[in-house]
Amino acid sequence: MAKPVNLNRFRKQKARAADKARADENAARFGRSKAQKELEKARSQKAARELDGKERDA
Repeated sequence: MAKPVNLNRFRKQKARAADKARADENAARFGRSKAQKELEKARSQKAARELDGKERDA
């Protein structure tokens, strides 16, 4: 005789696997690494500093 299977557990495991696959797909499509985020932040801060330095005094 076969061992009984908890269908709720099986359903939840399947849902978790699907969610993880979707998250991995989104991370590959939209995600950026921490280094890329920091580089972009540093560049925008530098651009803001340069722009502020070019302001004319009235």
